[in-house]
Amino acid sequence: MKHIVILTGAGISAESGLKTFRDANGLWEGHNVIDIASPKGFLKNPELVLNFYNERRKQLMSVHPNSAHYALSELQIDNKVTIITQNVDDLHERAGSKNIIHLHGELLKVRSVNDELAVQEWKNDLILGDLCLKGHQLRPHIVWFGESVSLMPKAIEICKSADVLLIVGTSMQVYPAASLINYVKPKINIYYIDPSPAMTSNSQITVITEKATKGVPLAIRRIYERV
Repeated sequence: MKHIVILTGAGISAESGLKTFRDANGLWEGHNVIDIASPKGFLKNPELVLNFYNERRKQLMSVHPNSAHYALSELQIDNKVTIITQNVDDLHERAGSKNIIHLHGELLKVRSVNDELAVQEWKNDLILGDLCLKGHQLRPHIVWFGESVSLMPKAIEICKSADVLLIVGTSMQVYPAASLINYVKPKINIYYIDPSPAMTSNSQITVITEKATKGVPLAIRRIYERV
């Protein structure tokens, strides 16, 4: 049984209708990212930050997984699969995938401002006055700019054990997530799916210049052809 490690980014969720950070008409437009995605911004104007993520949460509840999400979940039938995602949505989970590492947090969870391990499920609006069991304000369970990506060591170890690496819908420009490609074993097959890829094909990397819904089935076919 092969261990297929999948690294996903905003591109796979964009096809479900979720706006992305880099979209010209994206949800972040009109906001300075430091104002709505940093500890400094939260201290300065917590209501603005909470409202921003409340809107993102509402949007998430209105969309559904697409065929790429479902195709990746079906890989679990015959393979060991781990998904490392930069996305904060739950579309992989809703499509049926099981082993998922959310590098940048999860939109449907919140945590205490005083304890990043005090995490709980949350699907409603989060407002000032919503407190953890110890009486501290709750905040989105999101890795903001300036905060460490605590799951990176775990993600690195997972990549070291990969027999195949599949990269879907990410620019490979956001660090530290983009560095994960450097931790896979030499000569394993890497498939990179993106309509505007940041790398070119070589003896190890197969680039598929398509959106996720078209590119994922192509990559899966090539993975099985090489078994």
